[in-house]
Amino acid sequence: MAAAENGHTNGGTNGHGVSPSAHRVMSKRFSDIPSAIDIPVQGEDDDQAVEVDLEDLLDDPTELCTLLENEGAARTYWMTVSLAYAKQKKVDHAIEMLLKGGQAMKGGQKEKLSMLTCLCWMYLWKSREAPRVAPEGAILSEAKTKEYYLQLSTSTLNEALRINPGFPPLFLARGVLQLLKASLQPPSKSSAPGAMVPDKAEILRAALKSFEDAIRVSGGRNMMAVLGKSRALFSLGKFAEALEGYQNALFKMPDLVDPDPRIGIGCCFWMLGFKDDAKQAWERALEINPDSKIANILLGLFFLDASAHLPTNGSEFIRLYKKAMTEYTQKAFKADKDLPLTCATFAGYFLSRKSLPNVDTLAHKAIQYTDVNAIASDGWYLLARKEHYEDDFERAADYYRRADEARGGADRGFLPAKFGAAQLSVLKSDFGEAKLRLEKIIQQSKNVEAMILLGTLYAEEVFQNQSNTSKEEKSPEWKKAVGYLESVRTAWKDPKKNLVPDASVLLNLARLYESDQPDKSLQCLQQVEQLEIDQIPESERPKDIEDEAAFKNSLREGLPPQLLNNIGCFYYQAEKYDMSREMFQVGLSACIKVGEKQDDMDTDALVTTISYNLGRTYEASGLLDEAKTVYEGLLARHSDYTDARTRLAYIALRQSPIEDGPKAMSKLYQDASADLEVRALHGWYLGKLHSRKRANIAEDPELRHYKHTLQNYDKHDRYALIGMGNLYLMTAREMRRETDQEKQKRSGMYTKAVEFFEKALQLDPKNAYAAQGVAIALVEDKKDYKTALTIFVSVRDTIKDPSVYVNLGHIFGELRQYTKAIEHYEMALQKDRSKDAQILACLGRTWLARGKAEKSSLGFAKALEYSRKSLEVAPDQIHFKFNVAFVQIQLAQNVLGLIETQRSLGELQAAATGLEQAIESLEAIAKDPQTPYPKHDVEQRANMARNTMRKQLERSIQAQREYEEKHAVRLLAAKQAREAEQKKREAARAAAEEAERARKLKIAQERQKIAERDRELAEQRHEEQRAKEIAEMTTDSETGEKIKRKKKPRSAAGGKRKKKNEDGVTDDDESGAEPRRRNRKGSGGESDEEKPKPKKRRLAKKATHDKPNKFKSSEIVVDSDSDGDDGAADAARAMESDTLGEEQNVDMDVDAPSDDETISAPAASKRKGRRAMIASDDDEEEGAVPAKEDSPATANGDTADAPMVDSDDE
Repeated sequence: MAAAENGHTNGGTNGHGVSPSAHRVMSKRFSDIPSAIDIPVQGEDDDQAVEVDLEDLLDDPTELCTLLENEGAARTYWMTVSLAYAKQKKVDHAIEMLLKGGQAMKGGQKEKLSMLTCLCWMYLWKSREAPRVAPEGAILSEAKTKEYYLQLSTSTLNEALRINPGFPPLFLARGVLQLLKASLQPPSKSSAPGAMVPDKAEILRAALKSFEDAIRVSGGRNMMAVLGKSRALFSLGKFAEALEGYQNALFKMPDLVDPDPRIGIGCCFWMLGFKDDAKQAWERALEINPDSKIANILLGLFFLDASAHLPTNGSEFIRLYKKAMTEYTQKAFKADKDLPLTCATFAGYFLSRKSLPNVDTLAHKAIQYTDVNAIASDGWYLLARKEHYEDDFERAADYYRRADEARGGADRGFLPAKFGAAQLSVLKSDFGEAKLRLEKIIQQSKNVEAMILLGTLYAEEVFQNQSNTSKEEKSPEWKKAVGYLESVRTAWKDPKKNLVPDASVLLNLARLYESDQPDKSLQCLQQVEQLEIDQIPESERPKDIEDEAAFKNSLREGLPPQLLNNIGCFYYQAEKYDMSREMFQVGLSACIKVGEKQDDMDTDALVTTISYNLGRTYEASGLLDEAKTVYEGLLARHSDYTDARTRLAYIALRQSPIEDGPKAMSKLYQDASADLEVRALHGWYLGKLHSRKRANIAEDPELRHYKHTLQNYDKHDRYALIGMGNLYLMTAREMRRETDQEKQKRSGMYTKAVEFFEKALQLDPKNAYAAQGVAIALVEDKKDYKTALTIFVSVRDTIKDPSVYVNLGHIFGELRQYTKAIEHYEMALQKDRSKDAQILACLGRTWLARGKAEKSSLGFAKALEYSRKSLEVAPDQIHFKFNVAFVQIQLAQNVLGLIETQRSLGELQAAATGLEQAIESLEAIAKDPQTPYPKHDVEQRANMARNTMRKQLERSIQAQREYEEKHAVRLLAAKQAREAEQKKREAARAAAEEAERARKLKIAQERQKIAERDRELAEQRHEEQRAKEIAEMTTDSETGEKIKRKKKPRSAAGGKRKKKNEDGVTDDDESGAEPRRRNRKGSGGESDEEKPKPKKRRLAKKATHDKPNKFKSSEIVVDSDSDGDDGAADAARAMESDTLGEEQNVDMDVDAPSDDETISAPAASKRKGRRAMIASDDDEEEGAVPAKEDSPATANGDTADAPMVDSDDE
């Protein structure tokens, strides 16, 4: 906006231009009412009169009315006394005076017109002060509400219009009446922005027309009508137009304070989003009228709004909130205890202080006296919150409904009221209704509080159903909960919203992610940790710790121990044992601090849980002694802590499986045989103790133990169910399958195993061990590798157990994907099972299969290596010994099948040695009572190796020896040739790499040189420019300051300059340092009568010289009086790349040097026609040097002549 519009002239349209020391502007309302009035009376003397003191009027106007009526007083006396009553806020007396005066008037209808108009204004005044609704207990027909007085005003106005429809004051009164009527219209229920009830919009447009009529008949001088028009535009939502009207009124009448257009200006700025400008306007209104209740409450609302965007525990929030309430709102309340906006604001303050009686009183006042629907809505909302706090849910729900309807309800309405109603539904446990309400709120606006509550409701539903519902059934609720809560997290990142993160949101998300996405769950807990750390006061932070990790751990000691424990558990699951151990240790320290701060808090349970978790972490890290110390410490405090005893027994079994382990296990089982965890460990122990399986599975001790658990302790014990399934799997695997009957019996055993696994899955749909058992049965019984692979891959992502990788290795082996099989077996070995004989045997078998498939000697060698390792780990296992012998025989067969060029004598001899070892092993295995295969089959294999393969190997060794002796020379030569070729290739590659390095080094050096040259050129140009600028400065003879040298017009008698400027062109520019400041209408040195000469086309003379000139040609032509001089510098720089390569010698148009100048360039030849204008001054003449291409002189056009072009061609 222009300055006049913004108010920086004539006192300021927005009020900012008035001096702070300006005196207070007083209201001119009732300023024409005298302090006393003489009423003429009939008597002996004609000039007798009764003086009436208008500042001390009687409380009962009857006597005055009688006096005026008896004396036949003129209309002006009635109106003056009436207005005097109005000035003292006794509007009822003023109305009585006007009514009786109107009845006493005998001068015709015109006499009554002014009194009717004044009476209409009095009714409008009463309407502003009357209650919106009838007080409780009052008779509706007798209640004097706003509507009542508006009806009286309407009838009075209609009577006046019948007398004279064109009476100018009636236009203004009609406009105000229509504004007040519009304010009582119900709000729009449409959700469209700016939507309005059609009736209200029609009334406002009628008001707008009335104000425009008033402005028209007054010739634009009626500022009240201008303000009324702006108010109507504001109500119609045309804030920019309203702002213009308010500013116009203030510009024309800067001392207007009642009503104050600055209030309207501020409101328009606020609605347009310029809140700081609104604040300035209201502050100016308060400077002029410190008692302005409206300015005070509006400024209070400004600071309340500012505080709403800050954390409530911050010092800035406290400062702004205190300023809003004590400095502004309280002052406005003292000025007018019935002002609806002030009452609603103060009621909100008392609500936060839980001063509920004050809330009730002020909220009812706001509802009764306001003529603004939004304030009435606020009043109902405050009453609803008050009843909400008092647990009167029925009345609270009714008030929430009224608050919502006061702003339109339905799709529009008041969002806090809708949210309050949803909260009531939650308190009533009507979660379905609450969800519907909250979802509707979120559809209308992405309200963060609504998303938090709705997300929490869905999360609670998920948590309740976790134990008895499958993932598929609860996924919609889970997705909704995560979706809403994640949307809240995203909203926190928006700096414009300035939201404070809520720890409860993150904790709910952590629980939702716990099962499927533990990494995200950990991230949520870490964010909560950071929130808690940020809230630690500076006084409680450590001062003397420099190490960052130690400092953070010291801060963590002030956090809730439960949070630290949960973070440690997630680190444990992720196998980050060092970090997990650190969190548990800090958690124990936090327990101590919490116990010191809160004497009544029982920290024993927290210490016990965290200590146990710390012991488990020591176990996982291999620190068994430290784990034992922790468990023993727990038992010293709680001797009946069975979990700690269980872990100690397990450690004893690992450290001493023969002596201390069994004793500890037996003692534990005797003391706590009913504990399911103890029974599970005992079942595992029985499986290890009786590793040799019985022919009859019913006699297996482990199976009998699990069966006893299910029958007598818990039929839903998942560990026992899975244990029995595994036993049936192993039994089925060992069963014979030679006949159809045996195969059917074996399949039935697999089916029984699957039944146990499926029962476990029914109890726990996410039980990966049960799923793994089903997959194993599918592979071994049905050969369904595809389905089993899908299950195993899913299980791999769930449990971190080596058995998963072993099973995946089995699957890939069966699918002949040997590389993947080997990878998974090796991963299983890395999972704390590096000496597992079974996995090593599986690796040997897979390498053997790969060697056969690829006919690779490496495969057979690896197979033998892993088979020997498995035998070393378990030397008593006879089947591992058989595996080694079998691989040795297979290796020998493979070597025998190779031709002489594919094998060597050493390989054959090694195979022969291995074959002898295999024969010895097979003979020993055949004598063992527990052979892995029938004794007859083992003996037959040994006989074949002894009688057949031994002789074949002997013959092959002899043949290979003869072949290698015969071809030794050729083989050596071929070997040397290969080595030489390989060296040659390596040398060529090294040379190419060296050449490439040299090339890159050369390029880098060249680039560095170019960069240095460019830097030097830039510095040189900068110095030249600086020198030229200094040369342009001179000392002012009067002030002694440095100023720019003034240009001197060239005279005809200018010595050598005269010769230079024989064509009559005068130089008026200043060295070209600032070419864009040239006067566009012509040269600065030309008089008004001089006109620019037209451009002419000419050709440059071309001269050749043996020695190239220092000056190079340019494609730029600068005319002495051309309008295009401003672009000469830019054009010259743009053409620089073209001129760098030219070596031609072109005549230059340069200034003739003075006597002390040295000329380094060849003399310029004479020219015909106009010369290009050059810029110089006296300083340049004294120290001229040849101009460089990039110097400011050349940039401004002091370059060699080039072929000229017509202006049309440019």
